Amino acid sequence: MSAQTKVIGQRAETVSLSIFERYLTIWVALCIVVGVLLGQAFPHAVKAIGSLEIAKVNLPVGLLIWVMIIPMLLKIDFAAWRQVKGHARGIGVTLFINWAVKPFSMALLGWLFIRHWFAPYLPAAQLDSYVAGLILLAAAPCTAMVFVWSRLTGGDPYFTLSQVAINDLIMIFAFAPLVALLLGVSSIVVPWATLLTSVVLYIVVPVIIAQLWRKALLRRGQAAFDAAMHSIQPWSIAALLLTLILLFAFQGDAIVEQPLIIALLAVPILIQVFFNSALAYWLNRVAGEKHSIAGPSALIGASNFFELAVAAAISLFGFKSGAALATVVGVLIEVPAMLLVVGIVNRSRGWYEAKH
Repeated sequence: MSAQTKVIGQRAETVSLSIFERYLTIWVALCIVVGVLLGQAFPHAVKAIGSLEIAKVNLPVGLLIWVMIIPMLLKIDFAAWRQVKGHARGIGVTLFINWAVKPFSMALLGWLFIRHWFAPYLPAAQLDSYVAGLILLAAAPCTAMVFVWSRLTGGDPYFTLSQVAINDLIMIFAFAPLVALLLGVSSIVVPWATLLTSVVLYIVVPVIIAQLWRKALLRRGQAAFDAAMHSIQPWSIAALLLTLILLFAFQGDAIVEQPLIIALLAVPILIQVFFNSALAYWLNRVAGEKHSIAGPSALIGASNFFELAVAAAISLFGFKSGAALATVVGVLIEVPAMLLVVGIVNRSRGWYEAKH
């Protein structure tokens, strides 16, 4: 169990976000500005970076994505699934929301908002790509930040670890088929070779590397593992921010011409966050689970593994695609939206625990 998942007390207010976590939205907003400016000022250099690719995988971004994902996967103990016996109902709710509700509800929201209601205000050529980005975002359950959200609600750390481990195991096998199914339902051509390559590059290989590294660190003791986690934690955020700068450097023209795009893409994402978190929270109450179980279950149902979504969108559709932009909007609104959900979970504890 990593330092992120230690029991540190039942009062959520004793836990605080790191400066990177607390101000992630500000950092992302700054990346938009820096990326757009760089794209406008140095178009040839940005184009040269974009051309550094093998089999449609951009090498600089591929490296950054590994630096992003591997430290987060280091936290995952896949043996933790054995701890779920006492909270099978909570795990059931989590899996139902993440795999039977969330991706399909996002596909529906994308169809309603992007293809119909907002279509007159968006570039017609990118509508399918925007929907694809939303689907990729919803098909990747949160892996890392859910530990933070769980801590802030006094969530059971063992349950949080268990549900993340089970979700990640499922994601290894289900991500590609689920995405392909939903893209097909949305009438979007599925680039199977690229999709499977993305799963291998951004899920399977990082999981293997992270688990081997984790075992090597733990052989040196828990203190060595915790120290290593503390030192490499900023790597993920730094790599994410550099990736976003490159993304926005390529997306600069579209953003300058139509800044409303970001606001419109945020609408279905926000609806999905609040719908899925509320549904998971209520289902856990109906099932009779404790508040410390319902909180993490609701929060993982609302948040996304946006690093994987960004990576897959870039690999499948390219830097300049609407899919890449849609996943980045998910990063932009992640922290404020999830902090709002955390606040609701904490303030509603009395209602949740009242007899009904």
